[in-house]
Amino acid sequence: MADPVFFNVSGPYSLKELARIAGGELSEGADGDALFSNVAPLAEASGTDISFLDNKRYIESYCTSAAGACIVISALASKAPAGMHLVLMDDPYRGYAKVARAFYPLAPLEVNVSDKSSINETADIGGGCRIDPGVVIGAGVRIGEGCWIGANTVIGAGVTIGNDCRIGPSVTLDFTHIGSRVIIHTGVRIGQDGFGFAMGPQGHLKVPQLGRVIIEDDVEIGANSTIDRGTGPDTFIGAGTKIDNLVQIGHNVRLGRGCIVVAQVGISGSTSVGDFAAMGGQVGIAGHLEIGAGAQIAAQSGVMRNIEPGQKIGGSPSQPFREWMRGIAAIEKLSKKKGS
Repeated sequence: MADPVFFNVSGPYSLKELARIAGGELSEGADGDALFSNVAPLAEASGTDISFLDNKRYIESYCTSAAGACIVISALASKAPAGMHLVLMDDPYRGYAKVARAFYPLAPLEVNVSDKSSINETADIGGGCRIDPGVVIGAGVRIGEGCWIGANTVIGAGVTIGNDCRIGPSVTLDFTHIGSRVIIHTGVRIGQDGFGFAMGPQGHLKVPQLGRVIIEDDVEIGANSTIDRGTGPDTFIGAGTKIDNLVQIGHNVRLGRGCIVVAQVGISGSTSVGDFAAMGGQVGIAGHLEIGAGAQIAAQSGVMRNIEPGQKIGGSPSQPFREWMRGIAAIEKLSKKKGS
């Protein structure tokens, strides 16, 4: 349950209003006028809460839940406990996300430019912004309307930021152009030197990193992630891409639209990732590769060769997902024989 110390709940909402927000339909006999005051997990919910089920692992909790309402697929409607109202839809988790956002909307921005910030006189700050204490904004920076720049963040000269962005505390931005509605969490570093050296026995000669980082609209970047600027070509993050915490993206990498990059992934320089590709935690990708659109890479995979669009792979070194699973099954079978 959301702690009221940290989160302010709105509502209540009628069930028919919640169904409209979710994009679902009420089940037969559901009371559309019933009021609900919060969202809650199935195991913790009460009669005034609405919950959801999108994973069959939690059917037992669903069947015994005290939740007054639940967002669920039609095929599981018959397993609901007596008295539970249902909102039926094909994607319950997406419906829950919309309902939870209604109960817990983004807090309104408190417009203020702290007198404890340092803003270069040539910077252009749009209307309706919040600039917290300790922020440093360099020469020629342009920030759009309705942005929130968190405490102790440093924005280097020439950086541009679109409208309605949220930049967390202690972020550093250099050599970067950012679109609108971008969320950058605490401690992110963007635009620092890429790891580029001409190596040799005489010593490793640093190669100037002359590119930028381009981040399109609606991107989210998790805490303590790093994105290097390009060597000459730009590093590019496509619209709608979501990057988790502790991710490292090397110079010249190109991520397409809507990619999912989970915690502790490392993408080496000059690799290109197609639209809506997804990679699980701790994936390592070598440099100069092509990852096709819609590819799916299992957690802890080591990728050393190109991946075709839509292909599912796993393992280290990575291989097609079914081959990887067959290999695991064969090893387990052999180990059992040896131990018997």
